[in-house]
Amino acid sequence: MYAALRWYNVEPGLVNEMARRVNEGFVPIIRTGPGFVAYYLINAGNSVVVTVSVFEDRAGAEASHDMAADWVARNLISVILGPPTMTAGEVLVQSIGGQ
Repeated sequence: MYAALRWYNVEPGLVNEMARRVNEGFVPIIRTGPGFVAYYLINAGNSVVVTVSVFEDRAGAEASHDMAADWVARNLISVILGPPTMTAGEVLVQSIGGQ
């Protein structure tokens, strides 16, 4: 599995607005990405949002960068402060559930 991570600086007081827009507009798009596994949006505090997109393979994670860049440019320009910081890589350890 591969994960793509993005850090966004958000206009003060607009983290919940960003989350609403992403949930309603971007989540349905990224779910159609090749090898999609999961998507998370995390309020990291201090007007920082981190997103984690998980895919079955590297190609899916890399494709998500283009999907996100296009959607963000059209839908979040008034909410974020500059472009996100991005990285991606292979998931080496995974634990899901209560064990």
